[in-house]
Amino acid sequence: MELTANELTVLGLIIERPQHGYDLEQVIEQRGIRQWTDIGFSSIYYLLAKLETRGLLHVPHAPAATRSRRVFHATARGRDVAARTALILITEARPVPHPLLVGLANLPLLSPREYAQALRSRLTQVEARIAAVEAAQQAPTPLPMAAREVFSYSLSLLLAERQWLATRAEVSDDEQD
Repeated sequence: MELTANELTVLGLIIERPQHGYDLEQVIEQRGIRQWTDIGFSSIYYLLAKLETRGLLHVPHAPAATRSRRVFHATARGRDVAARTALILITEARPVPHPLLVGLANLPLLSPREYAQALRSRLTQVEARIAAVEAAQQAPTPLPMAAREVFSYSLSLLLAERQWLATRAEVSDDEQD
């Protein structure tokens, strides 16, 4: 793969609409992109510079006075690399490290009470994330298809996790009696 997930995310947003770093921050925040990436505010400009250095972005009309208001555009090569990387990520089923699985693999370290409490706590957090995704889907501004698909997939995963957690939390409570 030629791009990291964070690079592809930023490049994809620039392909969608040329913009500067502050605009990217707003889109990342509005769409809840930090729910599935680790793009921090401070890393946006780092990623933009990296993509520009690699020839995947360019700034056709760079203002001389300030670097922060430079509007980035994708190059033809940037569009090609982004499309190829996106196709690979959608096509290939790859193992994804998940912290919950690491915690479950170490379940013998916890008491049944701690496990049940952890499940209930996680269930509460998942419920909050479901509500946040559903609210974001209802944004007054029409979302691009890519954002709608991300929300749809994320919501499906969260609903499946909620169902699993609710079932497991029930079993754990029963085991304590």
